Amino acid sequence: MEQLLHLLISVSEKAANVARVCRQEAPLFELLVQEKTGADKNKKFMQDFKTLADVVIQEMIRHDVGAQFPELTGFIYGEESNKFENGLGESVTVTVCNKEEDTTALLAKVLDGDQTAAALLTRAIHQDLQVKDEAAESLQLSISPEDVGIWIDPIDATSQYIEGKEEEVSDEGFCPSGLPCALVLIGVYLRATGEPVMGVINQPFNQKDSTGKGWKGKHFWGVSYGGVKACSFTHPTQSLGKDNGSLAVVLSSSERQEVKDALAPLCKGRLMYASGAGYKILCVIQGLMDVYVLSEGSTFKWDSCAPHALLRALGGGILDLAQCLSAISDGKKGQTPELTYHKPRAGSQGVERWANQGGLVAYMDSAVIDRVVGALIGKI
Repeated sequence: MEQLLHLLISVSEKAANVARVCRQEAPLFELLVQEKTGADKNKKFMQDFKTLADVVIQEMIRHDVGAQFPELTGFIYGEESNKFENGLGESVTVTVCNKEEDTTALLAKVLDGDQTAAALLTRAIHQDLQVKDEAAESLQLSISPEDVGIWIDPIDATSQYIEGKEEEVSDEGFCPSGLPCALVLIGVYLRATGEPVMGVINQPFNQKDSTGKGWKGKHFWGVSYGGVKACSFTHPTQSLGKDNGSLAVVLSSSERQEVKDALAPLCKGRLMYASGAGYKILCVIQGLMDVYVLSEGSTFKWDSCAPHALLRALGGGILDLAQCLSAISDGKKGQTPELTYHKPRAGSQGVERWANQGGLVAYMDSAVIDRVVGALIGKI
């Protein structure tokens, strides 16, 4: 499994390269964006888009992992349909081929015959990139790849990626919107229980490079299985709450007003807002925020699996908010129903089968759970 972790770190960096390549030329990027419809659409958004970058990254990860670990074939799941429609109205199934020239030919179909753009993407997809991470490579894990599955969110916060605002991270490390919120998420879970055991997060647009024209990325990883808890983070820094007894709470700007009103007293009225579910959970992992609360079922297994594993490696977790509220109402205070990743929701169709329907609470310190959930009792 340590070999799988090393592979996931490396393919996450390849994914970050693809994401950066696809943003370099605005006319090229305009060709790559397509609106989702029907069962693929996230009901939270009036318009929900996927990009060729999303699809290519997902299929590249599926190809590279399946080639090295064939026992995972059929257990690597992603957010995106791999069908893309080109300018001629032709539906093209995007896959990564074993030969570069075959991948180029397939991508050229999507890109209306643009061989130059197709070759550029193909080079990023087929590069032999090995990321060195001594801490990750030194781990010893006694779990078989046959026992796990993988969730991929190829570009979380796709809307921020498409909009492309080049906002840089603040001195505190927090960025409410813009390219830094767009993340590559790869999570590993146990097939039997759905427990998240390994996660890799790559932030392709972490900071501007020395020229000021391009971007440099950063990767993060965590493992929580059996007696092994390891993470690329050291102890998190103090949260942005800072005031004694005050919590730093991050929400979606579209969160319902009742939730905002209920949680505002916990943070002295200083609620924080950010784009992307993965990025908001990353803020909790980094210690910038104490808790991320979402009251609606608008996130999915691919959004939360990878960062959930990092939180567990650091002693935190992600709970089902609706189940927490129900437990307290039923007098079962202290029960903490963690999200799991192996079973679709019965009676649901399309992407809704994999929604975190009860909302969520992502935390680092379990001491905050009672305060946060208690504030929401009877309010939602």
